[in-house]
Amino acid sequence: MSQKLLAFVAEVTRCVENVQDEVIVVSRVRKAMSELVSTDDWLPETMALSDPKFYQQHLLYGDPLDRFSVVSFVWGPGQQTPVHDHSVWGVIGMLRGSEINQRYGRTAYGMDPIGGSERLEPGDVEIVSEAVGDIHQVRNAFDDRVSISIHCYGGNIGRIRRHVFKDLGETQEFVSGYSNALTPNLWAPAQ
Repeated sequence: MSQKLLAFVAEVTRCVENVQDEVIVVSRVRKAMSELVSTDDWLPETMALSDPKFYQQHLLYGDPLDRFSVVSFVWGPGQQTPVHDHSVWGVIGMLRGSEINQRYGRTAYGMDPIGGSERLEPGDVEIVSEAVGDIHQVRNAFDDRVSISIHCYGGNIGRIRRHVFKDLGETQEFVSGYSNALTPNLWAPAQ
C-alpha cells in the first residue's frame, strides 16, 4: 500500500486525537489532503473501479473509533449524486478526472442552488461542513471517462444517517454504506 495514504491516515489520526476545534481539524486535514492528491500514483486499482450504473464509494480506511473515514469516490461517465448532506465535516481532494460541485441552501419552497457550480480538477481540495455549507450535488464532469476524488469525513460516513433532498423540499433519510467488501492493507509493502 502507499506510504502516502498511510502518512495521510497517521496525520488525520494525530489531528482528531489532539485537536478539539473543528475549524483547526478541517484546516489540517485540508493541508494533508492537498499533499495526498498532489500525485496520482498511489491508489490501488481495486479502489478505482467504477460501475456502469452507480458511482462507487470505496472505503480506504475507517478509524476504529469512528472519528473519521477515508474513501475513494469513483464516478463513472456522466454519473451524479442527488442533492444531499453529510452531517459531519468533509474534505474532498480531486485525484483523477474532474467533478462539478453545486452547493444548495434550504428555502421555504425546498432547495435552491447557492452561487454557481465549482469545477474541481486534479489537486484541488474542497470542504463541506455546517459552517461553510453541507448540502450539495456532485457529478462527474465527463461523459466519456471515470473521475476519482478522495474524501475524508469526520465520522464513519458509511454508517451516518444523512439526507437526500427532493423537489419541493421533500427529505429522505439514507445511510450510504460502502461499495467494497474488503479494505486495503495500509501496511503491506508497495508493489
